[in-house]
Amino acid sequence: MTDAAQHFASDNNAGGCPEVMEAIRRADAEGHVPSYGDDGWTARACDKIREVFETDCEVFFVFNGSAANGLSVAAMCQPYHALICHEGSHVATDECNGSEFFSGGARMLTGPGADAKLTPETIERLATARTDLHFAKARALSLTQSTEAGTVYSLAELRAATGAARKHGLRVHMDGARFANALAALETTPAEMTWRSGIEILSFGGTKNGLPIGEAVVIFAKDLAEDFEYRAKQGGQLASKTRFISAGWMGLLEGDVWLGNARHANAMAARLAERLAGIPAIEIVYPRQVNAVFARIPPDAVERAHAIGWRFHTLDGKVSRLMCAFDTQPETVDRFAADLAEACRAVA
Repeated sequence: MTDAAQHFASDNNAGGCPEVMEAIRRADAEGHVPSYGDDGWTARACDKIREVFETDCEVFFVFNGSAANGLSVAAMCQPYHALICHEGSHVATDECNGSEFFSGGARMLTGPGADAKLTPETIERLATARTDLHFAKARALSLTQSTEAGTVYSLAELRAATGAARKHGLRVHMDGARFANALAALETTPAEMTWRSGIEILSFGGTKNGLPIGEAVVIFAKDLAEDFEYRAKQGGQLASKTRFISAGWMGLLEGDVWLGNARHANAMAARLAERLAGIPAIEIVYPRQVNAVFARIPPDAVERAHAIGWRFHTLDGKVSRLMCAFDTQPETVDRFAADLAEACRAVA
């Protein structure tokens, strides 16, 4: 059995990064402070996020990404509306109809796209396919950055997509569960990748980047923030001890720890992709752009890797998703790749 403490099943499997855990410890050491977000940590974290995005946005902290997405969709859509998204997006396939639940029934209109990205043409087709009173009215667009395939929309692609949305009066949401990884890959600014590119509301992911719990909903279009705190409260997403979420965000954002974490995770995935590319039996499926590597590995080799203790997921029994995290070490990558190479040779 492998004695590796790190695996490749998910970046969710990693713990909290040291800077985050220290900030939470300091928040705890303050003793009794106001609850439900009326504390200094939350005020400072909101201001820090506004500084990061270079704009006067509204910020709300929630427990997880599914709630961040569902509440965001609810802010944009009434029950008779429809949300346009990629057919493989998390909101469509992995949130147990959370967006439909929070919005009271808004429909998902899903479409295909290479490398898990929507094109303006697909957005146009979905927005105009049915405009009669008997069908859900297209109201919003959700883009995932980085995508479920570990790929990244370029700024030009983002702006083309949001331009198509504006043409048809659609509001625009970004599912940024791995926002930091995409930002590090593009080497741009948070402002450029969001509101300057037409994004109106962002699910800003933290738990995949070093937080133990908590995401942020960042709203750039102020009208979408109206009564959002009531949605969050009703949805069970207002933490009584909000300071323990917001303190974690301060630990992540101060000193650009979040970007350092993302760059490291991306670099480890690049290292892994390079190692796997040298194994003839393994095929890299999507371009490696962030902290994910998708690969076709012989099923018997997958079984052997699992048998010696490595944990990773194989989707639909065909493509393995290998995730790197902020704490993934080069020696772990090298050992995993060596074990996979040996497993492939053994079943050849």
